[in-house]
Amino acid sequence: MSYLIYARKYRPMTFEEMIGQKHVVQTLKNAVKNNRVAQAYIFSGMRGVGKTTTARILAKALNCQHGPTPSPCNKCEFCKMINEDRSVDVLEIDGASNRGIDEVRSLREGVKYKPIHSRYKVIIIDEVHMLTTQAFNALLKTLEEPPPHTVFIFATTEFHKVPATIISRCQPFEFKKISQKEIINHLMEVSGKENITISSYGLNLVAEAADGSLRDAQSLLDQAVAFSGENISDEDLKEILGTVRREILFEFSKAILKEEPNQIFPLVEKVIESGYDLRFFHKELTHHFRNLLLVKSVKHVKELLPLNDEEINALKHEVEKASSEDILRYLIALQQGDQGLRYSSHPRIYLEALLVKLCHFKKIVQLKDIIKDLESIKNDIKISTEAQKNSSLANTVPDIEVQKEKVSMDRLQNEKEVPEKEESEFSTKRSNFEHSKDMHQKKVRKEKDTDIALKDPTVKSFLNTFKAHIISVEPIKRSKK
Repeated sequence: MSYLIYARKYRPMTFEEMIGQKHVVQTLKNAVKNNRVAQAYIFSGMRGVGKTTTARILAKALNCQHGPTPSPCNKCEFCKMINEDRSVDVLEIDGASNRGIDEVRSLREGVKYKPIHSRYKVIIIDEVHMLTTQAFNALLKTLEEPPPHTVFIFATTEFHKVPATIISRCQPFEFKKISQKEIINHLMEVSGKENITISSYGLNLVAEAADGSLRDAQSLLDQAVAFSGENISDEDLKEILGTVRREILFEFSKAILKEEPNQIFPLVEKVIESGYDLRFFHKELTHHFRNLLLVKSVKHVKELLPLNDEEINALKHEVEKASSEDILRYLIALQQGDQGLRYSSHPRIYLEALLVKLCHFKKIVQLKDIIKDLESIKNDIKISTEAQKNSSLANTVPDIEVQKEKVSMDRLQNEKEVPEKEESEFSTKRSNFEHSKDMHQKKVRKEKDTDIALKDPTVKSFLNTFKAHIISVEPIKRSKK
């Protein structure tokens, strides 16, 4: 018999063997049990979480010889044909290679006929979002009113690309990412059955690299066995997975926390010589600072960090002299630099500049410290002003006594000068009155003389002839010559 990879060998065969999709399993089991199976389902989610596997189990549950039953036997002829992909009534179609309207038209013609051997005809279309718009439109009528004993099951990793007209005619199920703990438990079970020796730290590395995909975790374990045999060491796993060695991550965090920018450039050179992609290294360094923040903030971290005691103690020792606020600031800066590094034309220079910048973060004064210093300066100025005010009041008391004596002397002097001043003012007023009286008399006399002169016909004729004006009526003084 040919070799079966772990992803196929340990593929779930019943609903009970499904991992991490309890909400989907429970709904489908109840639907089969209560005879409430819909005409179409759409399964969405990331890769390797069990969408196609669930579709096959549902097909077996509907067509099992002892069914419909939520627990197919996997022993009858109908279940075996579905497991071996030999059933003519269960069609599994690749949406990427059968995406046109002609393929959908052929499918519509085929579903008109009743199942040949089975109870239900099940149509599974994988990656259904790859169908064209015309193909989707051709499916609308068939989905809304399908022939009896026909069930459509669509699977997609890009649910947003499926038209709303298709979704409204199906029952949608969202498949979640599988937790790291569930992946580790499954890998431990597989390792036990295959007599594989692997540490718990190694299982953590595999589960972390799988990123929620059980199929990816099984494939990585299969690859590790092919590389190392049945005894898989942690170093071999790190080499296979391409993970950054923790010693390098600790060297970087040490340089940043101790404010040693001169260490950054040789460390980046070391990363490049080790063959790591700088963007991948930046991602690993961000995760490392996240672990540092977690260790600094939480007392019991074993349930949150898939690390052994030695590594947790190393993280605790690393953050002894750093505050959680500083580590948080580093983590946020690394996270914000991810996009810039991704699109930078010089990723090495960008990464070096970013890490050197982190080394100088402790020199940045926090806003609350600046406000505190301003308040202190304000209080000092207030105290100094009050002291100067008190000192000036104390010096003012003798000056007031001197001023009182001076006022008394001035008052006596003024009392002596008052009669003399009054007499002088009276004399001035009298002379001014006499002068104004003389001026008035002269003005009256001038007006009188002018009137007399205007009555003279000779003067009047002269003024009219030469357009003249009388300036003065006083006689002209002639010189003796």
